[in-house]
Amino acid sequence: MRSVQKRLTTVSNQENNLNKFLRNKISDLETDKRVLVGVFGKTGAGKSSLINAVIGEKNLLPSGSISACTSVMIKVEANMKSPKYEAEIEFITKEEWKDKLWSLNNFLENNADQGDDQDKEEDYCDVDEKLSAVYGEEWRTKSPEDVPEFLKSKRKILTCESAKEANMKSKKYESDIEFVTKEIELNKINKIDSLETRSLKNVLVDNAQEDYFDIDEELSAVYGVERINKSPEDLMNDRYFKEVPEFLQSKRKILTCESAEELSAKCVKYTTNDSKDGDGEERKRWYWPLVKCVTVRVPKNRLLQHVTIVDLPGTGDRNKSRDEMWKSVVESCSTVWIVTELKRAAAEKETWEILKSASSIMGNGGECQQIHFICTKSDHIEDSDDRSAAGAHALILKKNMKTKEEVNKELKKLTKVKKDFGDDCFKVFTVNSKEFLKKIHREPDESEIPKLQEFLQDLNDSGTLNYVSGAHRILSLIQRACSRNMAGKTAVVCKDLEEKLSHELEKVKRPMEEAYMTFEKCLSEGVEKSESSCDEVLNSILQPRGHWAFHKTLKCVIETGGVHKPKSGEPIILNVKLASCLTDSIDEEFKKTFPNERKCGAFNGVISTFSLDTERLIQKYTDVELQLIFLKTEEEKVKMRLNEIIRKYKKLVYSSLTTTIEENMKDCYQKAAGFRGKDSLKNMWDTIKQHVHSSKNTMFKQAKDVMLRRLRDLKDFILKELKESMQKSIELSLKTDDYSLPDFTVELAEVKKHFNYLMKSQEKETPQICFAQWGDAADA
Repeated sequence: MRSVQKRLTTVSNQENNLNKFLRNKISDLETDKRVLVGVFGKTGAGKSSLINAVIGEKNLLPSGSISACTSVMIKVEANMKSPKYEAEIEFITKEEWKDKLWSLNNFLENNADQGDDQDKEEDYCDVDEKLSAVYGEEWRTKSPEDVPEFLKSKRKILTCESAKEANMKSKKYESDIEFVTKEIELNKINKIDSLETRSLKNVLVDNAQEDYFDIDEELSAVYGVERINKSPEDLMNDRYFKEVPEFLQSKRKILTCESAEELSAKCVKYTTNDSKDGDGEERKRWYWPLVKCVTVRVPKNRLLQHVTIVDLPGTGDRNKSRDEMWKSVVESCSTVWIVTELKRAAAEKETWEILKSASSIMGNGGECQQIHFICTKSDHIEDSDDRSAAGAHALILKKNMKTKEEVNKELKKLTKVKKDFGDDCFKVFTVNSKEFLKKIHREPDESEIPKLQEFLQDLNDSGTLNYVSGAHRILSLIQRACSRNMAGKTAVVCKDLEEKLSHELEKVKRPMEEAYMTFEKCLSEGVEKSESSCDEVLNSILQPRGHWAFHKTLKCVIETGGVHKPKSGEPIILNVKLASCLTDSIDEEFKKTFPNERKCGAFNGVISTFSLDTERLIQKYTDVELQLIFLKTEEEKVKMRLNEIIRKYKKLVYSSLTTTIEENMKDCYQKAAGFRGKDSLKNMWDTIKQHVHSSKNTMFKQAKDVMLRRLRDLKDFILKELKESMQKSIELSLKTDDYSLPDFTVELAEVKKHFNYLMKSQEKETPQICFAQWGDAADA
């Protein structure tokens, strides 16, 4: 179609409406639209080996027990324009790197006098635990006068009529209770007073130390020992970035190689945080801390022609821009592969935490249609008495079956995840990546990598079919526009189409209005629950019972705008928790109204059922068959585009509940973060609590109103887009002639042949060979 577009630009009246419309349609067709497949999994689970095996590139991504790519997102896609292997490296900004340098510098300056305060911290915990047991949460304001025997240094005697009564009373006191002296207890109170301020500082330092170790690791990679005793200004000197001038210039770096192995070797310093070559004079520099994302392109890989596989690190990143990119990619993944070792698949805590923490982003807040649990190393066989091939085969199959049953059992327990995904969204696969790459041919049912390849092939085929059908639609319109003496015959057809369009728009409008009313009711209930439970939610997150170091969490949450991402464990996102009653109130309805499964369609499939009934009109008006074929394919294109827009816009609708809460809390976080010195913890906590309490009668209702407004905007956009797009297509196909357009009869015949072949192949589910034929058609 590139040659078609080029010829259209050479005609004399190329600026008329039809010509511009056609060229725009071809440009839209040529845009590289990709389906994203996200890959999660802890280090060592076999993600890299899996990706290499599925795409058939043994040495592309480094594999092994290294802590690579923990903060660097790697995208893998096809290079259809060159026979070379290519990596495109996107860097974080210089400003973000400066912030890291200053963070480390400030930490070192503020804590230069800090020794090892571990013993004091243990004293603090011990005393705090004892006083909390006696006095509860308000021990700081209590005096010992409530226990007279204690004040008089006497024993307390309990006298009861029965053993049962004595047992009930002794839940607080032993039957014969000897107290410590009041002087000892008063010393404890004095001790906690003296330790409190220092302990808070130390705990906050402890929190800062997590950031310190992260930043120091990154600086060590880039600078080695040269980082020591250097100021942030010194460390921004250009001499440290001679190999990566693109970082200083805010450009992307391109690496081009003849082989996958060569590219992998060149990429390692941008993706791997395992610099084992020491700090000597000849030490290599490692630039992964400067990298935001690496896109690896594999030449002419048909499985990746319309698909991008994304190796996703953990549950986000502390770096803001990397975290934003992580979130946007996770939201846009149509499929997610969660990779874990087969022998620990059901019990691997980190894997399940990833799924639970990202489920709402992928589901109602995203576009994910399928979640594949991929259990690796299925060929690993424990000691067995039967060493025959048949025995090994039987054992592998038995393990695979057992693992699938255990994983499916665990999936059924995830009630929160199942709010966003139905049972049919989950599939479990067992694979042996390394043996597959070594071409060791076990029985086909021992590894399901071929099934994953078929899955990618299906995703690609849908992209190819979309391209061919679009080309067929455009060429049909050009052929029609070159026809003559059709004006009288098209007027009647236009009238029929316009009446049908008006009727179909009403059919689309009704279910959207019904959905709006349903959401309004659900959200009203969610507002009531939010107002009554927000204090409890706040306490459970920032002051959980039994966690003495809650002030560490409180400080982290305040300083990062409501988000705390510890190095291990589930992230704490206060804004999401505050909005949870609202999101819970709509989750089921939202999943039904905006399903991610493409076969269902939004608003109970109302967009998909929209039809101008062109098949009937083709039978009735054979003279305008080409125009009606164009209209039919244009209608499908508009519906497909609208469904894609809805899938993306619904993420904004769903997330508006949380983002409204986040916006409302922003000033409160900034105010709380400003407290220093004595009572700073109390002031922080009081500020957050008072703000939530005073805002709850407006904050949650505002979130509801914002979401409903976005739903109205979506409804209005859908109706307007359907109407205007179809009216324009009717006008251009049936009311416009342009005899100066070039003749594309040959191209139309060629594309029609591919189109018919693809349609038949899809019906027979044998799509494999169409790619070889399609290369020429794309250039037609």
